[in-house]
Amino acid sequence: MGRSRRTLPEELLLLALDPATGTTAQPQSLDLGLAGAQLVELALAGRIAPDGDRIAVVVPRPTGDPTLDCALELLRRRGAPVRAVHWIGGPRLGLRQVYLSHLERCGMVAAVPGQMCGVLPTTRYQATDNEISREIRARLDSAIRTGVPPDPRTAALAALAHAVGLGKHLYPGNEGRSSRSRLRDLIRHDPMGGLVAHAVMDVQNGVAAQPRRSPAPAPAGRPPAGPVRAAPEPARGVPMQPRHGSMARVVAH
Repeated sequence: MGRSRRTLPEELLLLALDPATGTTAQPQSLDLGLAGAQLVELALAGRIAPDGDRIAVVVPRPTGDPTLDCALELLRRRGAPVRAVHWIGGPRLGLRQVYLSHLERCGMVAAVPGQMCGVLPTTRYQATDNEISREIRARLDSAIRTGVPPDPRTAALAALAHAVGLGKHLYPGNEGRSSRSRLRDLIRHDPMGGLVAHAVMDVQNGVAAQPRRSPAPAPAGRPPAGPVRAAPEPARGVPMQPRHGSMARVVAH
């Protein structure tokens, strides 16, 4: 995979960079979104495919992108299709920093050393090209404004942006309400992006961690106390994000 085209994880991270606060929007949610973006990118490259709510490796050949190939190899080692929600919620947090370093190596951001409170060393990452972020944002804006079905890559990016809560970050306030709604609706234009986006939201809501419980048997000679009711599905809410611009600096945690 050449460097002429940015990957979805890279684009999602660039969307989340915020020059006003010097941080990325919701780092924990963004880590989940980056894990999901890797799955969508591998699917677009023909390496994996959805199998119900699971992900199956169909072509284990490396893509040439080291971060994607690491994910592909981990999936291959599973030996069987894995549920998307379990993969995204697995112990691989820290992807935000992995991709910040990756973008630095690719020349998309520059590392700027600094200090917090005059004592603790920090590293900020400043975007090196405004045009890149503007182009990514313009694709989303066009899909929202025109209503024309977007290409699978843009549809997946919109689904992931919604899943990690970037809607209120990109289109804040009451004036952005209709744009946020249309951003959410773009999820239907890419099945893989939709599967992954819902898995990201399920992990945030703790759905993957909830064990399935069977009702305890009633004592002999006594009927059950009442009907067994299924637990309600958690709401798919996403926390509000801070606003961002096209040029960004981030504090690495």
